[in-house]
Amino acid sequence: MNGEAHWFSRVTSRPNITYRQLVDLGALDPYGQHQALWKLFEVTKEERTERAEFLFRAEKKDKLPLFYVLSKRQPHDRTGLWDIVSKAYHPDIQVGDRLTFKLRANPVVSRKGEDGNRGQRHDVVMNAKQQMNWKNLPKEQRPTLAYLAQKAGETWLRGREVRMGCKFDDNNLRADGYCTWRKHSAKNIELSMLDFEGCLTVGDPNVFLEALYNGVGPAKGFGCGLLLVRRV
Repeated sequence: MNGEAHWFSRVTSRPNITYRQLVDLGALDPYGQHQALWKLFEVTKEERTERAEFLFRAEKKDKLPLFYVLSKRQPHDRTGLWDIVSKAYHPDIQVGDRLTFKLRANPVVSRKGEDGNRGQRHDVVMNAKQQMNWKNLPKEQRPTLAYLAQKAGETWLRGREVRMGCKFDDNNLRADGYCTWRKHSAKNIELSMLDFEGCLTVGDPNVFLEALYNGVGPAKGFGCGLLLVRRV
């Protein structure tokens, strides 16, 4: 996605769908969520690019699915399942703007292989555990998973400040909700997710807009990367 016209949409299930449909929607995993949202857009295979057609974040309200979607095209329901409220998205971002933010991300690091080349991506929390030899530490010396998620996640996000064009506040950056998801298939998809929130100050509006439009980090097709912001 780029800085052209975009749409920000709130997508919820319709109140008159059947119980079976409701159960099916509530059981969607990240892959199924992405496939369901694809049906809201008319995009031919020829029009698809390597960049994400849309970014999304999945939530639940009253145990029902709720999606926030940022897209280049306005979504339309053709399945009879969704209520969609959309508005044009063109944020006015200036140097020094103070914003609160929420971000669900797939934070990973790349470790070099034995041959010195760039190796595989590793979940930052599992990487932190390996770096401290967590399994072999006495139980009373092991930090909690929540503590590792906060520290490793914070380090990862602060390391992206320059490429995001902003500076995160020192005293209120939270990283929690750590979870992992696996899909056993031909590709054996596996990813981890962390929820970030806090306050930031914009340093480079153009770079920050790119982060808003294009998302942050990998796994954007699985509900990661959408940066939600509000003015303080």
